[in-house]
Amino acid sequence: MRDEYDFSAAKRNPYAKRLKQQVTIRLDADSVDYFKTLAEEMGIPYQTLINLYLRECAVARKKPMIAWAVPV
Repeated sequence: MRDEYDFSAAKRNPYAKRLKQQVTIRLDADSVDYFKTLAEEMGIPYQTLINLYLRECAVARKKPMIAWAVPV
């Protein structure tokens, strides 16, 4: 291993904008358990599975169907 390296001709990573961003999100335990079980069956990490699902929703421009209860 060298003591010093010359990075003067180095190029920036062209995929840097596509790197993942770390976020904090609160999910209910049932949802997490569902994705963990499904991910185990598929042999992939559950966070990867959640990311794949969210990406699929974003690409398809899916919108959640939310029905709020009307106060009485």
